[in-house]
Amino acid sequence: MTYGLLGIMVIVYVIMTFSGGTENTTTLLTFGAKFNPLIRAGEYWRLVSPIFIHIGFTHILMNGITLYFIGQYVEMLFGHWRFLGIFLTSGIVGNLASFAFSDSLSAGASTAIFGLFGAFMMLGESFSNNQAIVSMAKTFLLFIVLNIATDLFVSGIDIAGHIGGLIGGFLVAYVAGVSFGKVTPVKRIVALVMLIVVAIALFIIGMRGNF
Repeated sequence: MTYGLLGIMVIVYVIMTFSGGTENTTTLLTFGAKFNPLIRAGEYWRLVSPIFIHIGFTHILMNGITLYFIGQYVEMLFGHWRFLGIFLTSGIVGNLASFAFSDSLSAGASTAIFGLFGAFMMLGESFSNNQAIVSMAKTFLLFIVLNIATDLFVSGIDIAGHIGGLIGGFLVAYVAGVSFGKVTPVKRIVALVMLIVVAIALFIIGMRGNF
């Protein structure tokens, strides 16, 4: 799944490059970048399509490298289909958060990638007796903190999308569960309810256009 997702992103990037350029606003809108007025007009698919679109070579390079290394770990721990569900759900929740709190045109897999970080946090909480998992979770927690801190000082970064993806990944990982251990039914139900509530709340805020 990780390789497949990377392949789709590269193909989309190449097609966009020959269709006007990945930094061209018209091209970005044509291929499905997140743009609040169009989402409010009913183009809800723009909450999904930005996951596969990147703005410039550096953008796809950095996201691609991160997904290559992190994606393999998460896919190995959760399994192929659970991993795909976590990735896509995180990206959608991240784009909903961006829709709710940012009016900027945006795109990129970072919303979904932050969701993969969130999935590691779920593992650290659920399997606190496994020192290997806890150690990895702590490493990724530090990485999350450093990335969000960087977001605060770098212009053009969609911090709302990153935090939304992180929360989405953390919650959906409980819902998905893992093949090597059990997540209690109570945690899974609570996480599912919270995920639905968060998604609906973000969508309503975005549709009202308060931000």
